[in-house]
Amino acid sequence: MKSQSTNPEVTALVSRLRKRSRETKTPLYRRLAEDLGRSKRSRRTVNISKIARHTSDGSTIAVPGKILSAGSLNHKVTVAAFKFSNRAKEKIEKAGGRCISLDTLLQENPQGTKILLLG
Repeated sequence: MKSQSTNPEVTALVSRLRKRSRETKTPLYRRLAEDLGRSKRSRRTVNISKIARHTSDGSTIAVPGKILSAGSLNHKVTVAAFKFSNRAKEKIEKAGGRCISLDTLLQENPQGTKILLLG
């Protein structure tokens, strides 16, 4: 039996991601929907240190889970995630980056181009 999220906010977002993936034939949004649709326990968490290692100035990344505050960041990045810890949000914004929701990412980049999936 496959475990999946029962949170109505999550299921609605997964539905929007799948729809956008079908409309634009974007595999990124399909993958985000698959990962976000998993149970909360099996969703990915990403530390700031991993973001710092795998991105450069001006990068945009998407994470189908939560961003945690371990590590430091010294360049601007746009991070789209389902959740952010308060300290992680502070560190990203202090470095000049942006923290946005996955819904905002869908609106700002409907084609899903130049986005790194991290997790």
